[in-house]
Amino acid sequence: MLQTSSLRFRVAFYYALFGAGLSIFLSSVVYLTTQAIGHRLVDQVLLSELFEHASEPVFMPPNTSTIKGYILSAEQTSKDIPAEIRKLTPGIYNVTIGTSEYRTLVSDVGDARYFMLFNAASQHLQEKALFDYMVYFALFMIVSSAVGGVLLASRVTASVSRLAKQVGQARPGDTELSLIELTSNDEVGELARAFDRYLSRLRKFTERENYFTADVSHELRTPLAIMLGTVEVLEQDETLSAKQRERLARIRRAAQDMIDLTAALLLMAREHQFAADEQPSHIAEVTLACVEKHRHLIGDRPIRMEVELNADPSLIVERPLLEIVIGNLVRNALFNTKSGTVLIRLETERLTVQDTGVGMRPEELARALERYYKGASSAGAGVGLSLVKRICDRYGWRISLDSQEGQGTTAEIDFSERRRTDRSGATETEQ
Repeated sequence: MLQTSSLRFRVAFYYALFGAGLSIFLSSVVYLTTQAIGHRLVDQVLLSELFEHASEPVFMPPNTSTIKGYILSAEQTSKDIPAEIRKLTPGIYNVTIGTSEYRTLVSDVGDARYFMLFNAASQHLQEKALFDYMVYFALFMIVSSAVGGVLLASRVTASVSRLAKQVGQARPGDTELSLIELTSNDEVGELARAFDRYLSRLRKFTERENYFTADVSHELRTPLAIMLGTVEVLEQDETLSAKQRERLARIRRAAQDMIDLTAALLLMAREHQFAADEQPSHIAEVTLACVEKHRHLIGDRPIRMEVELNADPSLIVERPLLEIVIGNLVRNALFNTKSGTVLIRLETERLTVQDTGVGMRPEELARALERYYKGASSAGAGVGLSLVKRICDRYGWRISLDSQEGQGTTAEIDFSERRRTDRSGATETEQ
């Protein structure tokens, strides 16, 4: 079945339209030409009959089923001249007398006026039959053009379809893909060669990106692993004070966060495919972990951080990416709140982070999810919320922001598109 927007349909449609227009034009020309020739032949017959009978000493009018004749003169006048033609001036007319139509020739010869009539009934029957033939011919040409258009379109678009199928089945790591072999030396072949050149450049770019991400991952993880090892050694020192141990714990958390962030960014750089062996992540567990990880940001500010776990949904998602989403929302809420409350509420299909901070102006709210955009009160690089938006788009979640300047901001993530399971419900409030 042809799609109305496909190239094959358009080629077939316009080919059939051209055939229909051409057949209708030719049929009209043939019909009108035949009709004009028929009228001219009838006029020649009437003129011949007129000269033949007018040359006789006494006009003997023809009176057959096809031709009739009348005379009007001072010496001889036909008695039954129809009133419809009696007052006609010399010329050729189509006159209806009773129920019959006649081709009428009126001519003056000497002092007499002659009327020659040709019954056009038989001619009309022939014209009707010719018209029917022309209609059948036009319909035949339209159908033939449509069938021919479909066959021609299939042949013309076959190479394009093969090219599109091959490109659609190509995988990102397919280094052996070559499109030139699928086409001939025509415009489609030129398109295939252009695709091949582009694919070659894309493979080289992808190879450079893969080397870069692998090198960055290695160069970042190595010093971070050394930092974690050093922290673990220092934590074994029994002479450390509680304050020193707290600082070491922060360093260890920061180093571990950098390792997780590096892994998450590498995941974001890859093409996303939902794998069957991916493990579910429980949002409640990740939420509590993110809250504890960022609790030190409160410092000595009068901020009350509340966590309401009304459900414990589970999602098929890489845990580091989920931690980035929740952690960024919690961190932004704490950074923009001088005093008041930060509420994290988890329900079956959504997570809400609400604060009573400085809020955002309407123009800032409209651009808050754009990459590198920083509001007036932002202390970051303008990457956090845009990264959250990218992760949400990756998994089919919907993020929405609502903010009033001076009253606070509410961020909500809707998991309904990707929610998998819901274990149980619990409610906890922390201070």
